[in-house]
Amino acid sequence: MFGRFTLFAVAALALTACDSNSTREIRVVGSSTVFPFTTAVAEAFVNQSGERKPPVIESIGTGAGMKRFCDGVGWQFPDAVNASRRMKKSEFELCGKNGVGEILEVQIGVDGVALAESNRGPKLQLSKKDVYLALAFAPYGRPNTAKLWRDVNPSLPAIPIQVMGPPSTSGTRDALVELIMEPGCAEADPNAKVLKKAKDAAPYDKLCKRIRDDGAYIDKGENDNLIVQGLAQNPNALGVFGYSYLEENADRLHGVPIDGIAPSYDTIAGGQYPGARPLYLYVKKRHLRAVPGLADFLRLYTTMWNPGGKLTKRGLIAAPDALRARSAAIIAQGIPLDPAGLH
Repeated sequence: MFGRFTLFAVAALALTACDSNSTREIRVVGSSTVFPFTTAVAEAFVNQSGERKPPVIESIGTGAGMKRFCDGVGWQFPDAVNASRRMKKSEFELCGKNGVGEILEVQIGVDGVALAESNRGPKLQLSKKDVYLALAFAPYGRPNTAKLWRDVNPSLPAIPIQVMGPPSTSGTRDALVELIMEPGCAEADPNAKVLKKAKDAAPYDKLCKRIRDDGAYIDKGENDNLIVQGLAQNPNALGVFGYSYLEENADRLHGVPIDGIAPSYDTIAGGQYPGARPLYLYVKKRHLRAVPGLADFLRLYTTMWNPGGKLTKRGLIAAPDALRARSAAIIAQGIPLDPAGLH
């Protein structure tokens, strides 16, 4: 094990100057959800050889990580980005504009966007519609005035709506919107389906995707441990983060069932839990040969993501066999991402 991962200042050198004698460390930025898993691989990578420099892993959120990843190619730019959602078409185009070149898309496993509460909490059971009506900026096209969970659904308790979660740059927040709020919006408002098909996306986004900003949703930044601490201090609040943080803190937190299904390893792996989602690592192919150890680092990743492996012990949910085999082949053969399926 080694200590804290921090960003080291490195001179901006051309990638072509990078050779096997370089001391440049591997750099990965991005998702706070994927951070613990890539960190665990980094620890194992260094433990294999005391001569290796510790990789630099930064937790700055998927959106911010994608931007930095796509800023360019060369020593001053990250080699890979952790992502708790798939790369967007606009991000791929930014990478292309900045000469990043071919990109490997590696699904490392599966995760669930978990709504959690303290074990001393009210034991809420919510539907996707409940979550939408509680957190949407303008449900039914009107400003959200719900203050209590009972205002959303008469069967829920009269306690304040307080949901602590990640910022707008977070892939976890994107997944919360896509997997839970948007379906909840469609259930609540028949007009949602019409707006979704319209050429102008703004009305649909305002109705279904925008999260309220009046204090009911509390932005806790990219450090999910702050959400865990906040739930300990406020048992009536809810938190939003990746399943691994829920599993890690099972002695004091539990998952809130959505439509009757609680987040667990089995419900997420089987796709029953509404918030199940894939997790990714994107890698610059041009950096694979230029950055010492990067290819070995990726191969090590493939040995740790299996069921019962070291990463599942940290809370990662193993992807199905076929997906793991496909990801390993992408790494072994350097198969680049086909942007045709990006949105």
